[in-house]
Amino acid sequence: MCGHVIRADTCTGRMRTIHVEGGGPVLIDTYGRVATDLRVSLTDRCNLRCTYCMPEEGLQWLAKPDLLTDDEIVRLIRIAVTSLGIEEVRFTGGEPLLRPGLTGIVERVAALEPRPQMSLTTNGIGLRRIAPALKEAGLDRVNVSLDTLRPEVFKALTRRDRHRDVLDGLYAAREAGLTPVKVNSVLMPGLNDDEAPDLLAWAVEHDYELRFIEQMPLDAQHGWKRDGMITAGDILASLRTRFELTPEGEEKRGSAPAERWLVDGGPHVVGVIASVTRPFCSACDRTRLTADGQIRTCLFATEETDLRGALRSGADDEEIARIWKRAMWGKKAGAGLDDPSFVQPDRPMSAIGG
Repeated sequence: MCGHVIRADTCTGRMRTIHVEGGGPVLIDTYGRVATDLRVSLTDRCNLRCTYCMPEEGLQWLAKPDLLTDDEIVRLIRIAVTSLGIEEVRFTGGEPLLRPGLTGIVERVAALEPRPQMSLTTNGIGLRRIAPALKEAGLDRVNVSLDTLRPEVFKALTRRDRHRDVLDGLYAAREAGLTPVKVNSVLMPGLNDDEAPDLLAWAVEHDYELRFIEQMPLDAQHGWKRDGMITAGDILASLRTRFELTPEGEEKRGSAPAERWLVDGGPHVVGVIASVTRPFCSACDRTRLTADGQIRTCLFATEETDLRGALRSGADDEEIARIWKRAMWGKKAGAGLDDPSFVQPDRPMSAIGG
């Protein structure tokens, strides 16, 4: 991992030289991308059964001995932050609020020097109860998944009657100061594909930042179909029937997955994460840690690197950092979603961490 590497730029196709000195104290790959954003899955379990994510029953959960302990999670985050250049940590799942030690993990990560930015992606159930404690522990903000404003559609999508709980959780997060509160919405044909304008009007009214996410091929039942999904183009066309949208611009986007538009001139914005139809792999700055201690370089990767085994066999921090750097060095140029030969990963989103 020393010397010079010549690779094609993933955007332009032009050849360029990347100099890597001893691998450096960063998670760099051969395309020059540096990972500064760590996604940490705390559990693969969830208290909803969203149709685009998992079957109603029969999904095999990870065994408790296979899960990283709280101490192991904090140790890996510490190594990532203090030795590998990680600046932001996002806690995911499954449903991270189901992790008993969540508040303690947040508090311990908040005490690190340098202190990373911390956020959490949740379905919002239980957030009303725990939002103040998470803020006090050091969490900066939350992303909450909500796909519909209609309780009956929520029940059909999630197979649970918990719509009110999610709305209450959103309010509690905003009141606790876990802001900006971002709302993630997935539109599904025949269920909520007509709700984009209503969702945006509601988000603007309540001062939430709405982001629509194209349905991705990460469902446990492998039922995703490219020709049946609601695309970014569909979403934007629907929004423009009611709102004027002005592109925010690439310079403000940076490495963020969401393209954003000013709504009716601002200040409110709406985002669209178009992983399928408008991939953003060339700017990706993420590395992912699963709940059972595997490093994934991409949501759609088919390979993983085991850190749990290294932890439990007595590896020191330097060895773990070396394994992590080597894994990220091999990150591919793109996810390959636009390739007809694309193969969906065996692991579903709930087991990877979003």
